[in-house]
Amino acid sequence: MKRVVLLSLAAMLAVTITFVADVEKAHAIPQFKKEFDAKYVDEDSDDPTMQAFAEKVKEAKCNVCHFGKKKKDRNLYGEHLAGLLDKKEDKDNKEKINEALDEVAGMKIDPEDENSKTYGELFAAGDLPEDKQAGADE
Repeated sequence: MKRVVLLSLAAMLAVTITFVADVEKAHAIPQFKKEFDAKYVDEDSDDPTMQAFAEKVKEAKCNVCHFGKKKKDRNLYGEHLAGLLDKKEDKDNKEKINEALDEVAGMKIDPEDENSKTYGELFAAGDLPEDKQAGADE
């Protein structure tokens, strides 16, 4: 009887661990998110566009740069930032984080389209980057 109970508990534990691991969501580096919010989000703005943008960013959380369930799942915006920042070395370097945010803000969303908005223009219009992975077909 003890053996049946122990095997049942072990099976339930294995299922629980598998389920918890499967629902992991992507997580941003808190300092990167904090600097993004400080630069682009104004919750006290009277501008309806900026109010809506603040709400979108609040809802998106880590998914401003990420998508999916894994930390390495980044949208194109997140890929650009990841190319400029090291999550371990730069996490406390506000100046470097802001320089990277500024550099990526000047990048065109679609570099092959001369009429494409930059990420900075996208944010100013109250929109967030798409959940599109680098190299993904449309």
